[in-house]
Amino acid sequence: MQTLAIIPARANSRGVPDKNIRPLLGKPVIAYSIEAALAARLITRVAVSSDDLRIRNICDQYQVEFIERPTELAADASRIDDAMRHVCQYLDQKENYRPDAVVLLYANVPVRADGVIDRAVEKLQQTGADSVQSFSPVGKFHPYWLYTFDADGRAGKFIDNAVYRRQELPPVYCIDGAVAVVRYNVLMAAAGNPDPHAFFGRDRRGVIQPHGSTVDIDHPLDFHLAEALLRQ
Repeated sequence: MQTLAIIPARANSRGVPDKNIRPLLGKPVIAYSIEAALAARLITRVAVSSDDLRIRNICDQYQVEFIERPTELAADASRIDDAMRHVCQYLDQKENYRPDAVVLLYANVPVRADGVIDRAVEKLQQTGADSVQSFSPVGKFHPYWLYTFDADGRAGKFIDNAVYRRQELPPVYCIDGAVAVVRYNVLMAAAGNPDPHAFFGRDRRGVIQPHGSTVDIDHPLDFHLAEALLRQ
């Protein structure tokens, strides 16, 4: 099975400027995703998609492909599946290369559990699903314990319930961003679909990780958490 890992790394980030190339324990943040892709035994090719030409030098150091992303696919409102299809179309036109599956690894995720990429690819192979993503328990942010406020500032439960003990909460999981794997034909068939998640197909599966297995850099404080976990 041919699996292409695509690491999208947009240059501009409003929350944390230059987060993909910011040093973290002596390496740029994106380097951790590149290393994870290269270490995964079921990934056969790695490509980085970016409009930031500074990332080209990092790719050269790791001997992975750098594919320049067009400006129109690197705006704040640009969709990640469009950027993925751009990479696939580029490689198809250049080499007639069409993998069986595409692995999405976000550049701003320096912390992933060992083996989670291979687990996701294996599940795609074994189940015949359209896609597989990694999930983690929501922890203390369970929807049963979330609140909304009315115009007068009165708090009300987002979901009405009488659960007050953590052990009685029904299991709920969130997509943690560590890895997503999608079949090539499903990804390409979703071009032009107004649903931004259509590229995951209809049969969507998941691999579950322990809470705290993944850290994605979306806030300056995330660097401290990632550094602490990486030091372990």
